[in-house]
Amino acid sequence: MANRTERPLSQMPQTCSLPTPSKVVDPQSDRISNSEQVPYQLQPQSGLVAPVGGLPEDGVVAQQIVTVFNGCFAGEDGLNTRLKGGFSEPYYRPAEQGGASFHQVEFTRDYPASALHEVAHWCVAGSERRQLPDYGYWYAPDGRSAEQQSLFEQVEIKPQALEWIFARACGLPFRVSADNLDAGLGPSVSFKRNIWLQVQRYCDQGVNMRVAQFAQALASAFGQANPLRADLYRLEALG
Repeated sequence: MANRTERPLSQMPQTCSLPTPSKVVDPQSDRISNSEQVPYQLQPQSGLVAPVGGLPEDGVVAQQIVTVFNGCFAGEDGLNTRLKGGFSEPYYRPAEQGGASFHQVEFTRDYPASALHEVAHWCVAGSERRQLPDYGYWYAPDGRSAEQQSLFEQVEIKPQALEWIFARACGLPFRVSADNLDAGLGPSVSFKRNIWLQVQRYCDQGVNMRVAQFAQALASAFGQANPLRADLYRLEALG
């Protein structure tokens, strides 16, 4: 994943015009009725549902994640956003960039974890940030200092908490990422605990509509239980 650091919206160029989104997602609308669920339960003969005791190849899993996301959010009457893999680096490309008619969330190669992490960033980003290339983030290279790493961890708590929920919805393992191999700094104990606490808050207090719709659609597609249950997540599982 890329080393993102968030730039406050107050520091954005004042000439940047932010169009009004076609659909405003209410962050308090955190529950979806059964009638509003997108039916992504795939038939066993499709070969995409993981057999007991094993998982399909990463590329197949990633494509299934793409199918679910695009089914939820690609429509022009929705958020007009598509998920696509096969890139050397993750990136968010709003519709205005390059003249595309849709927004695009790009993830690294065919890695399911990258797909889920980039969707998590998209789910955290508000409507104004989703009009900006890569949500208005800038990048800190690998090899960050301890102080820079601490800032990285603060920004990454919510995206990695959502990634954990999405991974659970797919029946996939989740690993906390410090994304700082060159410096030899792994995820701190406090970072892991804060991610776990954030997951607990999401499960107990609710999530926004995008998170709820995607998590529940993933769970349906991968044959998993409702991932928004706090008892499914244990701090010890983060190592």
